[in-house]
Amino acid sequence: QVQLLESGGGLVQAGGSLRLSCAASGRTFSSYAMGWFRQAPGKEREFVAGISRSVGTTSYANSVKGRFTISRDNAKNTMYLQMNSLKPPDTAVYYCAARQSWGLTSEITEYDYWGQGTQVTVSS
Repeated sequence: QVQLLESGGGLVQAGGSLRLSCAASGRTFSSYAMGWFRQAPGKEREFVAGISRSVGTTSYANSVKGRFTISRDNAKNTMYLQMNSLKPPDTAVYYCAARQSWGLTSEITEYDYWGQGTQVTVSS
């Protein structure tokens, strides 16, 4: 089992940047594929980015490709989401998730553990 805690959210102007972190408990972080999801008010939770266990493979939603970068540091049990060129539609609660598998996926139901979320608000 793993526990996840997001941090780094906040209020930023359009065009600005934020870096989210997801700290994981336990000693088996490297055995989990990880993902970032977000949920805006009145909308369903959606995939943002994913990263495989080995750090070799990443995937992004089309809406964030070229602006967001997912990464992980297995030695620190932490995953990151660098968000640049933020836009008001990026406003949402951002969640990190862990999947006890090698491969990454955008399917919400494939993830086993979730954090509590961190709010990101982008003003115009």
